[in-house]
Amino acid sequence: MKKRRLVFDILIVIFGNILYAIGIVFFIMPSGLITGGTTGIAMSINHFTGLPVSYFIFFFNITMFVLGFLILGRNFALTTLVSTFCYPIALELLQKTLGDFQLTNDIFLCTLFGGLCIGAAIAIVIRAGASTGGMDIPPLILNKYTRISVSVSLYIADCVILAFQTAFSDKEKVLYGIVLVLVYSIVLDRLLMLGTNKMQLKIVSDRSEVIKEAIISEIDRGVTLLHGKTGYLEKETDILLSVVSNRELYKVEKLVHQIDEDAFVMISRVSEVRGRGFSVGKKYLQKQS
Repeated sequence: MKKRRLVFDILIVIFGNILYAIGIVFFIMPSGLITGGTTGIAMSINHFTGLPVSYFIFFFNITMFVLGFLILGRNFALTTLVSTFCYPIALELLQKTLGDFQLTNDIFLCTLFGGLCIGAAIAIVIRAGASTGGMDIPPLILNKYTRISVSVSLYIADCVILAFQTAFSDKEKVLYGIVLVLVYSIVLDRLLMLGTNKMQLKIVSDRSEVIKEAIISEIDRGVTLLHGKTGYLEKETDILLSVVSNRELYKVEKLVHQIDEDAFVMISRVSEVRGRGFSVGKKYLQKQS
């Protein structure tokens, strides 16, 4: 099972890197757009020295790979190793075979679809437990120790890289470059959070025991009882705490008000839930009598 999962993750990483290369070769390079990340640095080096973009990316990725291996661990390094070689190879092959092919000459469309490709590619690879290598690794290291959002770190680093490229780019290309970074930062952030948002419910009711059993049996979600006291009547009561998916929210609300139409229900969105039933598979235990 673990081997199958590893093979699947590696295939996902390969797909993500190919998508990244497609975004660069089909949209960024033909339109002369500036961009961030390792590619942005490579394009700057290429302008001043003539060193091929794919060559610089390969050597830079090797350096960042060693850093990631030392700090983020062996499992991370194994999947990132694929990116270290896959992205520059895919970039070189696409440039050699389809380098003259252009889907559009519209710089706005190139900015939009280039950003979509790059943001989606980075998110796909990160969710597989790896990175596209290069400048994606420092933000992951920073996130490990400070919990600063990966997308925020990438955005700041990309802005610095864009600033260096203003030396050889016209003002309009710089503005489009900023839009490009914004697009793929937003896409990255949304895709990284995709499927992790859940809804938290707190339910105050005189029929808390019946509601608890109904949620467990009909919705198949866990419930935690919080012991509290009402403020006005100072009556002892149980507050039900449960976390459900967005799709299950309506069913739970309907179920609760069918049992007790006067139930007080508080709903809030939580950005991520980890633990049994969400990030780990469900496990059914026998009640002790």
